[in-house]
Amino acid sequence: MKNIKILSLLVCIIFFTSCEEVVDIDLDTAAPRLVVDASIDWVKGTEGSQQTIRLTETTGYYNKEVPVVTGATVFITNSTGTVFNFTEDAGTGNYICNDFVPVIGETYTLTVTHDGETFTATETMYAVPEITNFVQDDEGGFLNEDVEVRFYFQDDPAEDNFYLIRFDADVIPYPDYDALEDRFFQGNQMFGIFSDEDLKPGDELGIKLYGISERYYNYMLLLISIAEGGAGSGPFQTVPANVKGNVLNQTNPDKPAYGYFRLSEVDSRVYEVQ
Repeated sequence: MKNIKILSLLVCIIFFTSCEEVVDIDLDTAAPRLVVDASIDWVKGTEGSQQTIRLTETTGYYNKEVPVVTGATVFITNSTGTVFNFTEDAGTGNYICNDFVPVIGETYTLTVTHDGETFTATETMYAVPEITNFVQDDEGGFLNEDVEVRFYFQDDPAEDNFYLIRFDADVIPYPDYDALEDRFFQGNQMFGIFSDEDLKPGDELGIKLYGISERYYNYMLLLISIAEGGAGSGPFQTVPANVKGNVLNQTNPDKPAYGYFRLSEVDSRVYEVQ
């Protein structure tokens, strides 16, 4: 009986060891698609004249490098016909403008010409209120074990508003985003919240509050939901679909670009954990 048990154990070890072999699966790779990262941010207290638009392309699943797009023509036009040209920083995929003029409520059109195709997107620049104060709770979270930081801002009662929040901290590997609307808080004080059990006194929490359009709000809700696993997170959840941005292909409508063109006023703060 003892020998049978040892033999069975050896068989199990051999079986599970063989299952650790890495298997490469051949995946179909679609034709490259333009990806436009065109976030025009006017940080309060600055001129907002220097802006950057980044262009890349989609690539295969196993590729470690993201291809950058060079040689494109990129510019933004406002409602009066003023053109703001974005000049390529050679070889980086970054296109830079040093004389952009941000105006709240102004409508702008982005134009990108690349590889014989022209892409356009139109968006309005939205204002954002100032962050007024912070409240820290050292017994936050569901288990009262997190350090929780809230920041507050006053919603404008005269209009429907939509907001994007970004948190940056050393305790998280990448920025944390949240999207808010004022449907149930019209004209009232609103807040954003960040909590983490690893926050400690002296840590810095970067906070950015953006004013955004309703369409971009809906776009970000979908992206955040996909990033967090979706409402039906689990082994049988629905496969995430492509999230459509607002960058249209005027040459080939069936081949739109990925990404989004948005313009936002931004209140940027750094909170030091107490």
